[in-house]
Formats: sequence, C-alpha cells, structure tokens
Amino acid sequence: MIAGMEFLRKNLVDVIFPCPTCERPGRLQLTEPCSWQCPDCAGQVRVERVDSALAACPLCGSRELYKKKDFPHWLGLAILTVACLASVFTYNWYEKWLTWAILIGSALIDGVLYLCVGDAIVCYRCGGHFRGFHANAEHKPFELTIAERYRQERMRRTDVLKRG
Repeated sequence: MIAGMEFLRKNLVDVIFPCPTCERPGRLQLTEPCSWQCPDCAGQVRVERVDSALAACPLCGSRELYKKKDFPHWLGLAILTVACLASVFTYNWYEKWLTWAILIGSALIDGVLYLCVGDAIVCYRCGGHFRGFHANAEHKPFELTIAERYRQERMRRTDVLKRG
C-alpha cells in the first residue's frame, strides 16, 4: 500500500458489491453489523458479523474468496500501452538505448506499483470486493475453475427466474 494512503485506510473497511436483486453497485463501510437497502429495487443486504480474518463473505456466507491487487486495471493497461507505443516510435528512429530505457522504466514502474498497492479480497459467489482486510493463507489468487462454477450457477438461477 502507498505509504501516504495507509494512514487514510488504516481503520477503513470498504465493501463494494452488487445488489442481489438488480445488480446495482452498492457500498458499505464495515465497522459493525449493518444493513443496506438498494435505492432502485429496495433489495436488502444485511451484514450480521464482521470477522477481521474474513474467513467467509459477510454478505453471502461463501467461504470461497480470492485476493487480487487493489489497483485499477485500466491504469495498468494505459501505462503498458503508452510504453509500447513510445518504444515503437523510438525503435523506428533507431534510438535503441531510449527504447530499452522506456521498456525497462515501465517495467520498474509496474514493479514498484505492485509492491506498493495492497490487496483486495473478492467473493466468487456475490462479487463483493473487500478493502481493508488483510489477506491470509486461505485467500488464494484467482482460480478460473471456481469462478466458472459460480458463473454457471448465476446463469442457471437467471434462467430459472425467467422461466418461472
């Protein structure tokens, strides 16, 4: 985590999640048991217990959580795109040293950002993003097979709701 921002986020536990009924984004500050009501569909989300270890999702109860870097993907791709485009031009102008400096510099920027940015914990089932919790050994990186299982479950549930 960036040193200046750690002060701001030390006691802040932020949760971003989709509404279980209409999938409108919602946000909660978790410090104690609380509830949230969707302004669009009046769907309710109730959080009974907040566990600092986050062994299970406080929103849906699922124990299958993964960790990821809490960094906007668009910014990482923008840095990569700018570096690649700049290196193409400098390589075309036969500026080999400048080309290597741009590519190595972007890799160093990427490495520093990777080390400075904290982790977010994400629930496979409900898609809740939990910031402010510390990842532990149970929180593994993203696993496509688990995500696909929950995606198929959501598709079946949507299909059943449309038919019935």
